[in-house]
Amino acid sequence: MDDASGQAGAYRTAIGRVAVIGTGVIGASWVSQCLARGLDVVATDPAPGAEAALREAVARHWPVLEQIGLAPGASPERLTFVAGPEEAAADADFVQENGPERLEIKHATFARLDAAAAPDVVLATSSSGLTPSAIQTACRHPGRVVLGHPFNPPHLVPLVEVLGGEKTDEGAVAAAMAFYQDLGKRPIRLRRELVGHVANRLQAALWREAFHLVGTGAATVADIDAAIAHGPGLRWALMGPCLLNHLSGGPGGLAHTLDHLGPLMEAMWADLGDPRLTPELKRTLVEGLEQALDGRDRDAMVAQRDRLLVDLVRQKREAPDLP
Repeated sequence: MDDASGQAGAYRTAIGRVAVIGTGVIGASWVSQCLARGLDVVATDPAPGAEAALREAVARHWPVLEQIGLAPGASPERLTFVAGPEEAAADADFVQENGPERLEIKHATFARLDAAAAPDVVLATSSSGLTPSAIQTACRHPGRVVLGHPFNPPHLVPLVEVLGGEKTDEGAVAAAMAFYQDLGKRPIRLRRELVGHVANRLQAALWREAFHLVGTGAATVADIDAAIAHGPGLRWALMGPCLLNHLSGGPGGLAHTLDHLGPLMEAMWADLGDPRLTPELKRTLVEGLEQALDGRDRDAMVAQRDRLLVDLVRQKREAPDLP
């Protein structure tokens, strides 16, 4: 426990009012998710026109959230927009921050949140790159600062990565895990701080080889995307790589797969590329994507993506034997 916080585990877990700080793409999605779960939300963002943009985003997300299923009392009318972080955090039971990925801005914001929020309220950041240890140095009560990193769009994708910093209390991590679970999310607890956390690192490993294969002419952008979307990506949407290898091993499970395919895995690892995002590679990727899209409408793709995500998430919830 961090002595400055005075909280060994007495962090709020009965959450009725959530403060959302920063209402861009990620923040607006968090707002929509919380409203759909029947919570009161108080939001703030300094950008011009932020309130109108937020309410438009909530209205745009709401039909999809209705398909997923709304909690009793869920309503966009439970959203309040205020002038600044202090007012948003003052009566909140949980704070979710989504500001720019600049440490000086995080420090300024968290100092204000820490001064305004009750000491037993968790302060969570959606940061995809900064660590809670770096952010919490700005706070008098650093023990309540946690990472709560979602995946876009957060109102549809269940994963949230939860992580405490060097001075974070165990109770704050537990309270954050419980809150996200109650929101209908699938939180995972990370065990140490890493650049990009965990899921983004796994994505980065795939991007690295995908861009290498395009850069060396082994495959086109369209072929790369098809290879994932119509191949292993379908299975990855259902289960993770360790379980997939376990099921591939038949009665022998993961142990058999590692013994049988281990040499091939190691040979492929040794042959993976080490690309750099040169101007030439960037141009090849962008031009390849434009050719693959062939004039398709972006809004239509997003709508179809969201519809399929809703169906997939619903069906996964109805498959209790899949972890």
